Amino acid sequence: MSPEPRGGARPGRVLTLATADATREFGVRLGRVLHAGDLVVLTGGLGAGKTTLAQGLGEGLGVRGPVTSPTFVIARVHPSLVGGPPLVHVDAYRLGGALELDDLDLDESLEQSVTVVEWGHGVVERLSGDRLEVVLRNVPSGDEVDAEAAGDDTERTATLGAVGQRWSTVEAQAVLDAVAQPSAAAG
Repeated sequence: MSPEPRGGARPGRVLTLATADATREFGVRLGRVLHAGDLVVLTGGLGAGKTTLAQGLGEGLGVRGPVTSPTFVIARVHPSLVGGPPLVHVDAYRLGGALELDDLDLDESLEQSVTVVEWGHGVVERLSGDRLEVVLRNVPSGDEVDAEAAGDDTERTATLGAVGQRWSTVEAQAVLDAVAQPSAAAG
């Protein structure tokens, strides 16, 4: 089972995402409020929607794509097409721990980029005291879900947690509340 947001996280907002398109749209809304220096940690099992969410983040940030899983290259940089920060998309699944993470020099680009790390729970928290943690879970439909076989039709939940000073203000909390609302898609 995937962990809940932790490490001083503010109470999480739980969203139900009925399809991959809903997951991507949540990513678009979230991407529109991120700034250079933001760290987003994506947690969830295989097929939970981490890369789909990252694709939405890339769209919301207006970066060059396509945003695909960086499993075999570990990290990809997607430059902005709209004058915003680049997206650094990392897959920590194959990393052996903090030492291999250090080899990526993510701390060198963290302040100038939005950094999104799939499978980063327990590995990247020390990069920044401020971060968003998104835990994705497939919703079983009575039987155990084979997420890869179900594909876009898999309903999932996303728990959005916020950690650190950056996300502690009333204004930041209001922004996250708005992002968690499907009606925010129009904004």
